[in-house]
Amino acid sequence: MCCGLGALACCFGTAACSCCCSACPSCKNSTSTRIVYGLFLLVGAVVSAVFLIPQVDQALSNSPLLCKDVAVVGQLIPSEVCERLAGYRSVYRVSFGVAAFFFLLSLIMINVKSSKDPRSPIQNGFWFFKFLVMCGLCVAAFFIPNGSFENVFMYFGMVGAFAFIIIQLVLLVDFAHSWNESWVGRMEETEHKGWYCALMSSTVVMYLIALTGFILFFIFYIGTGKECSLHKFFISFNLVLCVVMSVISILPKVQEAMPRSGLLQSAVISMYTMYLTWSAMSNNPDDTCNPSITTIIQTIGPSGNNTNVHNQDVGSAENWASFAIWLICLIYACIRTASTNNVGKLTGSEDNLQYGTNEKTLLGSTNSSGGDSKPADGDAEKWGQEVYDNEEDTVSYSYTFFHIMLMLAAFYMMMTLTSWFQPAGANFDSLAANSGAMWVKISSSWVCVALYVWTLVAPIILSEREFS
Repeated sequence: MCCGLGALACCFGTAACSCCCSACPSCKNSTSTRIVYGLFLLVGAVVSAVFLIPQVDQALSNSPLLCKDVAVVGQLIPSEVCERLAGYRSVYRVSFGVAAFFFLLSLIMINVKSSKDPRSPIQNGFWFFKFLVMCGLCVAAFFIPNGSFENVFMYFGMVGAFAFIIIQLVLLVDFAHSWNESWVGRMEETEHKGWYCALMSSTVVMYLIALTGFILFFIFYIGTGKECSLHKFFISFNLVLCVVMSVISILPKVQEAMPRSGLLQSAVISMYTMYLTWSAMSNNPDDTCNPSITTIIQTIGPSGNNTNVHNQDVGSAENWASFAIWLICLIYACIRTASTNNVGKLTGSEDNLQYGTNEKTLLGSTNSSGGDSKPADGDAEKWGQEVYDNEEDTVSYSYTFFHIMLMLAAFYMMMTLTSWFQPAGANFDSLAANSGAMWVKISSSWVCVALYVWTLVAPIILSEREFS
């Protein structure tokens, strides 16, 4: 984070850059650049969240650009929901500006191969001016006529959010494999039982969390009649999938092909599948199948008072959980390689990628060939900072792919903060749930399991390929 702030300071002059970066640890230019872009996206997320604060909502409801004389699909917006809807409309417009900014950069950076490319300074510098451009796009979005903007942009948001969920799954599977390989490797090197205990404890705890979640789902999310049969299917099917993939991970043939595969990865994926199942059911518009967090707490509490509370607090809890996972994945994507190397590794591609070597650790100095080595001490002193260029020969990641990923992250941020709001919905009583979001999230849980199982069986099915 420190090196990212140092790179950000460079836009205000060499003195600021020198003062900040001289106190930072050694950092690759490719890493600091990604961290700053991540901060750009985080600023957009914070501004969007501010628009949802009740006091800000109330002020926005008086804006003629957002709420005066506005109809959605021919239906006049009721005044009692105008205040909340104004906040949602503001989030749509800020997200549009942020997504447009990263889409523009993805087009500019197509086919950049090294830092010697004339377009490379645009990627790695001019931070102040790029921030102004992003802010300008966000402000300009507020002047887009209401009309059908939200209706059209909602579909872009849904498709983009689903695509980012898939990217989250790729990052999650990559993280699970890396975590297991790291701990198993240390256990084999040191022969210390502490690593084995840590590995087993982490696995058991995550399985217990996942199992507890599924049990609570069976208690609170299946209703009393047949009206919630879809939830019963979601819970049962995903529970079976978690058991099946856990068994597959410890099969002898899988262990032979991937000696470091095991239950730790399966526990991580099981816990995430449990979360996606809850997230999908929380977006069911049927209140009888979607109890509020308050109702659940009162049911299991001493009073046992099962008061019927609107499911908005469920949406809020689920949204905060989604936002936290989004932020973690964003940080992981910024400090770890953002190239297509991870995608190629997960999909079994054996082709040589053109974006340098796979960087295992980006937040440290690495002495390797291919433009990854740290400059001499004299050069570092000359520039007054220790953010060094590791992309003179070849870029460490695909600039275009990274910006597309951040654009999709902006879409996911928009849909999460607005509770996957559907402007075309005729019922304004609940702005927190719709069936489209439910199916997007439950289908993503199935893709998650399928993706992980593929990483286990691919070395067996495609034995002629290298998966190391």
